[in-house]
Amino acid sequence: MLNFSIIIPTYNRPERLKTCLDSLTHLNYPGDRFEVIIVDDGSDNPLDNLVNPYYHQLNLTLIRQLNAGPAKARNTGVNAAKGQYLAFTDDDCTPEQNWLLVLENAFSKTPNALLGGKTMNALLDNPYSTASQLLIDYLYDYYNTNSAQATFFTSNNFAVSRELFNQVGQFDVTYPLSAAEDREFCDRWLHQSNKMIYIPEVTIYHAHLLTLKTFYFQHFNYGRGAFCFHQIRTQRTNEHIKVEPLKFYLNLLRYPFLSKLSQSAILVTILFLISQFANVAGFFWEQWHQSEKELK
Repeated sequence: MLNFSIIIPTYNRPERLKTCLDSLTHLNYPGDRFEVIIVDDGSDNPLDNLVNPYYHQLNLTLIRQLNAGPAKARNTGVNAAKGQYLAFTDDDCTPEQNWLLVLENAFSKTPNALLGGKTMNALLDNPYSTASQLLIDYLYDYYNTNSAQATFFTSNNFAVSRELFNQVGQFDVTYPLSAAEDREFCDRWLHQSNKMIYIPEVTIYHAHLLTLKTFYFQHFNYGRGAFCFHQIRTQRTNEHIKVEPLKFYLNLLRYPFLSKLSQSAILVTILFLISQFANVAGFFWEQWHQSEKELK
């Protein structure tokens, strides 16, 4: 019986994918109880040569689709999955060896919960990667104060029953970018009175190499995704867009100074400010873009 299907969307990052697959060969978990499904979201070059050696080490499936974004790629993986539980991660992530063991233990106690784990920055010398991960850490601290009833997980490290995932509804494929489709799924999951549990022992390492330019556009795209999220949420709940209180932003700027960093806290704070500017710019750009489409 397959307990887990590990779903990995990938796009034009073969080196990162190889590192991810190497880490999965070292999982402390019986190989006949999990499968790995890679969904190539239309990469420029086929991945067969890279993936072929792993067929002897992993129960592995490679699916290639036309480029449609990570939400669609994850859903494609789910539709091919045979495991009882789905474990989502990304091609630039490497799970700790006990990743599936900890998830299995947690599901034995709460089989109907959405379980989220902790993501660690693997590129400590990169200030942009450090700032990006620290922003996620802050959001986890803010939204998941009660670990027994969390409200937000990123899709590079969460797991759920395949049956319940399909019952609640898969990732919303109207999100073409890797931006807020996980937030929307979590919100929909909670809207249907389901449970979310944060388990920091479910750990992965994230090697997302960023420059100032890619850092800016990452958060610009997060802003675009935030607009789409609020638009969809408003339609579902009839609630107006909620803006976080001033305290949220003040604590955000203090957060680097309260964290143990390999980078300058001042530099990371400046990057936080840049990220928030990019986020707002992306939000209003998407709002304008949607309005222009409606007028045509």
